[in-house]
Amino acid sequence: MVTTLTLEPAGRCRWDEPVRIAVRGLAPGQPVTLRASLRDEKGALFRAHARYCADAAGLLDLERAPALGGSFAGLEPMGLFWALEPEKPLLRLVKRDVQTPFAVELEVLDGHEPRVGGLLGRAVHERDFLAPGVRREPVRAGRVRATLFLPPGPGPFPGIVDILGAGGGLLEYRASLLAGKGFAVMALAYYNYEDLPKGLENLHLEYFEEAVNYLLHHPQVKGPGVGLLGISKGGELCLSMASFLKGITAAVIINGSVARVGGNLHYKGEILPPVGFNRTRIKMTKDGFADIVELLNSPLEGPDQKSFIPVERAECPFLFLVGQDDHNWKSEFYANEASKRLQAHGKTKPQVICYPGTGHYIEPPYFPLCSASLHTIVGSPVIWGGEPRAHARAQVDAWQQLQTFFHKHLGGKKGTIPAKL
Repeated sequence: MVTTLTLEPAGRCRWDEPVRIAVRGLAPGQPVTLRASLRDEKGALFRAHARYCADAAGLLDLERAPALGGSFAGLEPMGLFWALEPEKPLLRLVKRDVQTPFAVELEVLDGHEPRVGGLLGRAVHERDFLAPGVRREPVRAGRVRATLFLPPGPGPFPGIVDILGAGGGLLEYRASLLAGKGFAVMALAYYNYEDLPKGLENLHLEYFEEAVNYLLHHPQVKGPGVGLLGISKGGELCLSMASFLKGITAAVIINGSVARVGGNLHYKGEILPPVGFNRTRIKMTKDGFADIVELLNSPLEGPDQKSFIPVERAECPFLFLVGQDDHNWKSEFYANEASKRLQAHGKTKPQVICYPGTGHYIEPPYFPLCSASLHTIVGSPVIWGGEPRAHARAQVDAWQQLQTFFHKHLGGKKGTIPAKL
């Protein structure tokens, strides 16, 4: 009997959508190894593998068959995606061009690694970032450097400003995926891109205000306000935007800091200083990477209190998504402090969701955990925290939670949300 590797859906699908993998035509109980690999736009290779056994009918269905070992174990239908690891250390999988898909090569080999036999089946699965009908519009308006993604249909749509971490440049993969859920999403660059500042030493809140106003006045965006979505440094910036700017209706903060980090923030002639740090508090792991979770000073005492973002000024509801094993900074502590300050000033208690075993980079579903990479501000490799399986589950839930939150507070038609790993 011919061995066939099948995927459902059979054609191209979005990166954040699950796919069902099955192998037919095996011998009853036959041991096989499944491999997955992809190359990013820079040619970096990411790989995962797992060992399985076919059932009594010669069928292997990853939704029913547990992996017996490899990159993961147990019943993990999407494990071959979230368990991908870089061939070279310190690399994080990101999508740099959302107009092209990631091509994931899947292979079935006879036997269990390391003693595998011949290739039994192969398929190339394309996972893209633009749902059918989603429109991509580069934005070069005044000082604003961004890309706007609009859902299919006539609109208007609820608007979201999407701000990523301190890596610089303009990354669009989260915004493009979220646009497929019914939102008009602006992926906003803020430094090290075109004519924007080259570093983080001095950022101006007026730039972000200009971006918010652009989105608010776009004919395809419905008001009266817009949402903010930020992770890491982007989460910190979203907290500042919600605290100082008008027109913000809801904000989702993913592992953000409640203190300014890395440089001054300027607004209306006022300089808002960053929190201090002490490099002697950096610890080195057994692998030679830096653990910087204790690096920053506390923004609750001494002169560093000036760095605390005045979240009590914000008028919008907040959702904090927190990795409890975040080693970039004390995200859970920061979220709880923001919650205390908001409630102390009579504001609505924010929703805080904490994920055990979850690190710093909480991405859209099925992006693999980045356990360590170069830190832009620190200038050396650091660990980010997290355990792969727990982190993968957190990403699926967080993706659903933020969509539900934005639909509740911004309105709009609810999109398709992945329900399984």
